[in-house]
Amino acid sequence: MHSNDTIRLSTLSNKTGSHSRTPSLDSQINGSSTPTRDVSHHNIRDLPPDFNNIDDGYDHDHDDSDEEYPDKMSLRAATDSHSGMPLLEKDDDRERSRPRRLDALDAVESRSTSVLPPPVVSASSANAGRPPLFPRSSTARSRSPDVTTHAAARKKYVLAAIFLVVCLVSFVLQAELGRYVQHELGWNKAYCMLYLTHGSWVLLWPAQLLILRWRSREIPWATFWRRHVALLRSTAHMVAEQRLDVPRHLTQHSPAPYIARTTAVITSCLTIAGLTWYIAVNMTSPGNLTAIYNCSAFFAYAFSVPLLKEKLRLDKSLAVLVAIVGVLVVAYGDSSDPDHALDAATRLLGNLIIGAGSVLYGLYEVLYKRYACPPDGVDATRGVVFANTFGSCIGLFTVLVLWIPLPILHILGWETFEFPAANTALYLWISVIMNATFAGSFLVLISLTSPVLSSVAALLTIFIVAVADWLLTGEALSFAALAGGAMIVVAFLVLSWSTWREMTEEEDKQKTAYREAPVDWDSDEAED
Repeated sequence: MHSNDTIRLSTLSNKTGSHSRTPSLDSQINGSSTPTRDVSHHNIRDLPPDFNNIDDGYDHDHDDSDEEYPDKMSLRAATDSHSGMPLLEKDDDRERSRPRRLDALDAVESRSTSVLPPPVVSASSANAGRPPLFPRSSTARSRSPDVTTHAAARKKYVLAAIFLVVCLVSFVLQAELGRYVQHELGWNKAYCMLYLTHGSWVLLWPAQLLILRWRSREIPWATFWRRHVALLRSTAHMVAEQRLDVPRHLTQHSPAPYIARTTAVITSCLTIAGLTWYIAVNMTSPGNLTAIYNCSAFFAYAFSVPLLKEKLRLDKSLAVLVAIVGVLVVAYGDSSDPDHALDAATRLLGNLIIGAGSVLYGLYEVLYKRYACPPDGVDATRGVVFANTFGSCIGLFTVLVLWIPLPILHILGWETFEFPAANTALYLWISVIMNATFAGSFLVLISLTSPVLSSVAALLTIFIVAVADWLLTGEALSFAALAGGAMIVVAFLVLSWSTWREMTEEEDKQKTAYREAPVDWDSDEAED
C-alpha cells in the first residue's frame, strides 16, 4: 500500500512537473529547457543597473530549498490554484501603500518574455528584513496641525521679543550718543548724520550673511551661497505677488525690478520723514517736536485699515490713543513753555513740518509691511532674513542716491560739510552702528508683528531714554515723565495682548481649514 502511494505521488509529480517546466519557444527550437527560477533570475539579471540593486522581496530561503527539492516545488505549483497570482491584494488602500520597489519589479516582470508563472511570493517574506521605502512620518496627516501652528507661532513670538529688546537697547544707545556728538562735541550736521545713519543700513545684509555662514560653516561655500540666493529669490517672489504659492511662470522673471521700485519709494518716504525732524528742530519747541513726531503710531494705525485691510478694533484704538496721551504728558507735563523765543508763525510752520514727518513715518511703516514683507504664513526665520536684506537695500539706495544733496547744501551754505575730529568720529561711528542695529531690529519687528505694535513699542524708548538720562546725569524723573511713561507701557501691553489675540484667532482659522481640507493620500512628500 505504501509503495502504491509512492508510485501515485511520483506520477503526479512528474505530470505537474511537466506543466510547470513547459519550455519556451526558444528552448524548444534549441532543444533545451530552463527551469522557472533560472528564467526568472535570468530576466532580472538582464535589467538595467537601477533594477539590479532593487530588493526583489522574494524569500530566498524558500528558493534554495526549492532547488534542493524540485519535485516539491513542482507539486506546490500544481496544487496551488492561485500560484500565478500575487498574494498582495489589489484594493485601493493596499495599492497606495505599496512600496515603489515592488511596483517597479512587477512592471519589469510584466514585460518578461517568460511564459512561466512567477514564483510564489508571500506577503510576510516580501517585506521581511527590509525597511519601508517611505517612513510612516511621510503620511498626509503625520503631524498634527495644532502642533505645527503652535510651534510656528511660538517661534514668531520668541523672535519678536528678542528683536524688541535689541531694538529698544540700540535706540537708547544711538539717541544718547547722537545727542552727545551734536551738543557736547559740537558736530551738528543734520543731513550728513541722516545720510550716515541711513546709509549704514547697507551693513545689515553682510553682517547677517556672516552669521548665517558661521552657523552653516560645515556646508561648502558654493552650496551655502546657492541656497541663500534661492531663499532670497523665492521670498522676493512671494513679496511681489503677496502669496505663498507663486505660479511657476511668474518665477521665471527676476524680482529685482519690483524690489528696486519698492526700495526707492519706501526709502524716499523714510528720508523725508527723518529730514523733517532736523528741519523743525529749530522752529518749534522740543515738547512739540517729540509729541507730534511720535503721533506716527496713530497714523500707522490709520493707514493700516485701507492698505493692510486691518479691522478697526476698540481695544487697539484705545491703546493707540492712550500711548499718544502718554507722549503728550511727557512732552508738556513739566514744561514752562519755552516757546516765547519763537514767534507764532515760525512755531506753526515747525509744527506743520514735523506733523508731515509724523504722517510720512507712519506711512513708511505701513508701506514696508504691505509691499516689502512676506505674506502671512511664511516661516519666521525666512522673514527675518528678508527683512535685513531689504534694510540693506534701503542703505544701498541711500548711499548711491541720497549723497546728491550734500554738495548742494554745502554750496548754498545751509550745511557746510566738514570731517569730524578723531574723537568725534569714534562716537559718531558707534552711534551709526547702533542706528543700523535699531533699524534692522525694527524692520524685523514690523515683519513679524504689525506696524501699529512696532510703533507703540518704539514709544517705549521715550520713557527708557528718560530713565537713561536720570542714570547718566543724576536728574530725577519728574512726575510727568513717570505718569506718561506708565501710560505708554500700559498701552503697549494692551496692544500686545490684542495683537496676540488676533494671531491666535488666525491660528484657529488655519487649524480649521487644515482639518476641513481634503486628504491627499497619494502625496509622497515627506515631512521632517
